[in-house]
Amino acid sequence: MNNEKDILLKISEGDQRAFTMLFDFYYRHLGHYVFVITESEEETEEIIQDVFIKVWEKRETLQRIDNMKAYLFVLSKNRTLNYLRDKAKARMIEKKWCDENLESSYLIDSYSDQEEYHQIIQEAVSDLPPQQQRVYQLSRQENLKYDEIATQMGLSKTTVKKHMQLALGFLKKNVKDRIENLILPLLVLLSLFF
Repeated sequence: MNNEKDILLKISEGDQRAFTMLFDFYYRHLGHYVFVITESEEETEEIIQDVFIKVWEKRETLQRIDNMKAYLFVLSKNRTLNYLRDKAKARMIEKKWCDENLESSYLIDSYSDQEEYHQIIQEAVSDLPPQQQRVYQLSRQENLKYDEIATQMGLSKTTVKKHMQLALGFLKKNVKDRIENLILPLLVLLSLFF
């Protein structure tokens, strides 16, 4: 990009037109770099937008940057690694929840049948807010992936992921409370006879 130093100076002074020039020049290169890692157009777009938002927010410091291309690629790499870390963390939380609920289902078998457990889950699902309920049903009952759900519901993949996390958190607590409410009377009853 010609006159990069002049453009960075203008951006540091708040020139939005110069910022647009910088964005237009680097967007495709950074997008390709991030897409290779994320394999998601939506996430790539979000990451690149976050990078440029950060550049705009720190525009006063741009004059000190000697190599803007390297700077942008480092920002993109760091933001992408944060995305991958967050995605892995979300998967671990979801797996942990599934594992815990699988354990709970074995406990439930000892005092109740699977239909009763299924009924408890369905009642808890029906208590979810409408969008969380729909996301949960599309994911768990129709086995759709987050991007498929996002397309079907007209939401971003990030929003779908957030709805799913909230739904799973709610269901974990709600199902646990309902099971405890079933077990407690049974334990009281058993204690009267033993």
